[in-house]
Amino acid sequence: MGLVDLFSVASMPVLKVLIVTGLGSFLALDSIDILGPITRKLVNNIVFFVFSPALVGSNLAKTVTLESIISMWFMPVNILLTYILGSVLGWMLLIVVKPPQHLKGLIIGACSAGNLGNLPLIIIPSVCKEKGSPFGDPDACQQNGMAYASVSLAIGAVFVWTYVYNLVRVFSSQSQDSGHDGAQSIPSGFTDSLLTPSSSTVTMKGKLKVMLHTMKQQLENLSRHVNLKAVFAPSTTAAIMGFLIGTISPVRSLLVGTTAPLRVIQDSASLIGDAAIPTMTLIVGGNLLRGLEGSGVSLPLVLGIVVVKLVFLPFLGILIVKGAVYIGLVHADPLYLFVLLLQFALPPAMNIGTITQLFGAGESECSVIMLWAYGLASISLTLWSMLFMWLVA
Repeated sequence: MGLVDLFSVASMPVLKVLIVTGLGSFLALDSIDILGPITRKLVNNIVFFVFSPALVGSNLAKTVTLESIISMWFMPVNILLTYILGSVLGWMLLIVVKPPQHLKGLIIGACSAGNLGNLPLIIIPSVCKEKGSPFGDPDACQQNGMAYASVSLAIGAVFVWTYVYNLVRVFSSQSQDSGHDGAQSIPSGFTDSLLTPSSSTVTMKGKLKVMLHTMKQQLENLSRHVNLKAVFAPSTTAAIMGFLIGTISPVRSLLVGTTAPLRVIQDSASLIGDAAIPTMTLIVGGNLLRGLEGSGVSLPLVLGIVVVKLVFLPFLGILIVKGAVYIGLVHADPLYLFVLLLQFALPPAMNIGTITQLFGAGESECSVIMLWAYGLASISLTLWSMLFMWLVA
């Protein structure tokens, strides 16, 4: 494929996102007030509890089988690597910009958690439908692409609501109560057990018992602070149900397929799920509008997060995915490789904004970060998608 063809295929999905996002911002204007704060909150509840679970569950039930799950084993590892590398770069950014305590969790979360939900669900099917797509038959591409995107959404939701949620919680509580938090006490308790003064009467075995006991206490303390209700969000629960339906043949034959006796349930779920993508994108546009109001967040901080998410991580993603292919960890399916690469190039997850609202820590700063990140992602995603398609085609 030529550069012009690659640019056309890569830019069309991003343009679709921009148009719908722009419409959402327009509807959220005070003078229009169709998608105001109260409306966005109510519509977001419908998306969270109804549309998104229906979309994820129905797509996984249709497209995932036991064989495909085995073939996608590297995807959770790939997403974990985006979080690890993003967190390392986020910590480095903290050292450089020295932000207030309550913003540290937001910064690390924004650097590590990408939008693994609605953006892949929009971009991947759109790429498949474009003339000149390097991924072969459009129908097969869309079916497989939706499976990859749905798995990405489900895994991403688990990571966001376990890792980022508790990051923001811990740092916001540290700024409010001098850091006496259950999760914070883990490093201090563990360190204290290692730095206990040695004595001739204390044996090595005794020290080991003390250390193990301390670790057990701190892990139990952490488990009490992890919000399991947030971890098992409706989309995550729907993903589990979709996996079970897709992989258990008798259940799949009852619900999935043109001859399935209970296919009306699957068809109804698909019908409801079709509303998720445009609705989520409209809400994103409305939420980004808040960033125009500005806040006290520093420009170096915003630019640092943007560079981490949209420049450094995609470059590292190329090295990781190409390395995994080279040593035989990943099968050389161009669409699958494209999805793995795309996971490194996405702007921060929109759920981070919801999390900052829950703890009242950095909500306005998060809006500014999201505005800049998503605005510049319209350019970076097009360019990176071009490069990714050239690499895998």
